[in-house]
Amino acid sequence: MNRYPIWKYLAMAVALALGLLYTLPNLFGEAPAVQVSSGKATVKLDATMMGRVEGALKKAGLEHTGLFFDGNSVKVRLRDNDAQLKAKDAIVADLNPDPADPAYVVALNLLSSSPNWLTQMRALPMYLGLDLRGGVHFLLQVDMKQALSKRLDATAGDLRNLMREKNLRHAGITRTGDSIEIRFRDAETRTRAQNLLRDNQPDLALQESGDANELRLIASFRPEAARRVQESALKQNITTLSNRINELGVAEPVIQQQGLDRVVVQLPGVQDTAKAKDILGRTATLEVRMVCEAPDEQTSIAAGTVPLGCERYNERDGRPIVLRRQVVLTGENLNDAQAGFDNQTQEPAVHLTLDAKGARIFRDITRENIGKRMAILLIEKGKGEVVTAPVIRTEIGGGRVQISGRMTTTEANDVALLLRAGSLAAPMEIIEERAIGPSLGADNIRKGFLSTVWGFLTIAAFMCLYYLLFGVISSLALALNLLLLVALLSLLQATLTLPGIAAIALTLGMAIDSNVLINERIREELRNGATPQAAIMAGYERAFGTILDSNITTLIAGVALLAFGSGAVRGFAVVHCLGILTSMFSAVFFSRGLVNLWYGSKKKLTGLSIGQIWKPEAGGSQGGKA
Repeated sequence: MNRYPIWKYLAMAVALALGLLYTLPNLFGEAPAVQVSSGKATVKLDATMMGRVEGALKKAGLEHTGLFFDGNSVKVRLRDNDAQLKAKDAIVADLNPDPADPAYVVALNLLSSSPNWLTQMRALPMYLGLDLRGGVHFLLQVDMKQALSKRLDATAGDLRNLMREKNLRHAGITRTGDSIEIRFRDAETRTRAQNLLRDNQPDLALQESGDANELRLIASFRPEAARRVQESALKQNITTLSNRINELGVAEPVIQQQGLDRVVVQLPGVQDTAKAKDILGRTATLEVRMVCEAPDEQTSIAAGTVPLGCERYNERDGRPIVLRRQVVLTGENLNDAQAGFDNQTQEPAVHLTLDAKGARIFRDITRENIGKRMAILLIEKGKGEVVTAPVIRTEIGGGRVQISGRMTTTEANDVALLLRAGSLAAPMEIIEERAIGPSLGADNIRKGFLSTVWGFLTIAAFMCLYYLLFGVISSLALALNLLLLVALLSLLQATLTLPGIAAIALTLGMAIDSNVLINERIREELRNGATPQAAIMAGYERAFGTILDSNITTLIAGVALLAFGSGAVRGFAVVHCLGILTSMFSAVFFSRGLVNLWYGSKKKLTGLSIGQIWKPEAGGSQGGKA
């Protein structure tokens, strides 16, 4: 009646073993470390950097406890904070001989102290949030006026192209403040242009102005269109920040919107605020411009002067190149960039996919400039560098562009990565910054750990005193629930924050509620005269429906918090939902397995160790035997 098949006991053993395995890495804590990342978008890290870092440490007479390369950064683990600071200075001196133009970012970090055999089995500690691990917090303000200004500049270019395509002559298109002014020589052309813009530019509000000598049409964004532009700029900036920071290998960064024009960036484990600013400063702006190579321009360049309307930059190999100031395309028009090969020459190439607007502009530019060079410029930290400057061989339409020539496979992958990362739609300014030290994080962990331990011990003591052996079994099931919850958080690499610790404490209280229902149901069956074996079976089966209903309703609330919450609320919801799932397994399946193991083989069972069973009709009490 109350016996599990062998496969169920095997499942219990496997769950216990996996829980122990994936919980174990969290017991080793973290050690001070130094992280080396690329300081420029055009500088790529590879495995050879590990040798350079190790060589710098040997020169300084420092020993490390681990050296790792994760594809984007090199991390070296040290024994203590003193060695961490010395290692940082040694690595900076070796990798960045010119402090004014550093090629690499060397930042203080924290790294797990788990042994290699656990890491090789993919048993990793759960990520800790900023409040537990320490790190840096930034609040950035997005310049919405600049976002509108950039969109107005782009729209002015679109209007020029549109009116040129429709053969509508105008006397000039200029930006004046928050509007675009189009001048005409006659009223008929202005009316035709007004009708054209109403059909093709619904986001613009049009207003006639001027007198008979100078007819004008004033175009400005409608309020709802301006709001959409600002929302789009904010989302693009968040996406760009995510791409850049993720490429640097910072574990579980938090990048989210706050209000209408602000972005919160949290980098757990990074202790150096100045270096964190460098990480944020990696955000680059992508521009496509034509190379200045007209005869008169070449004459000026040969004479050592920069022609009017041009600017001097450097290519990736250091050679100077002069580009026009006018921007043809920006990263906003790029949908995707992938490395590949030229179909004809089989040389490494980068394949770009443009949006509809970008495809139209690119088609027109390439048709008009066959045989000329077009440069892709990456502007980073106020400095521009030409990624590539290919010659236009033919008109390119359809929105698919190929960049090839003088590139290796690695360089093609690097260029594709840079182009995919996109550009900022509007400038951002850091208006708030703060650093949370690892000592404060450790104190938060200690307090959260103590609250969970004392909560568990209090619940276990009450259950053991009130339900005797069944209380012990319930406490063991509760311990397994806690073990599985931590193991799941580690396996999923979820981020644990202070609200998450609060959710763990709440989960303990909710999980024991299921065992209370089961134990009270067994008592009720005994009170009604059922045999001990029948009471165990009925208690678990009849309590299961109530347990399932209560957990489903609570899970629905948790999923709602997970779907609509953010930040601390979302961190709470993740632990809360996982805790409900593990409590169902431990309270019902695992606890019954222990009960079956203890009582299932006893054929002549006369009583259960489940505490006092009150029988009002008998006018007294009966012990745990039935």
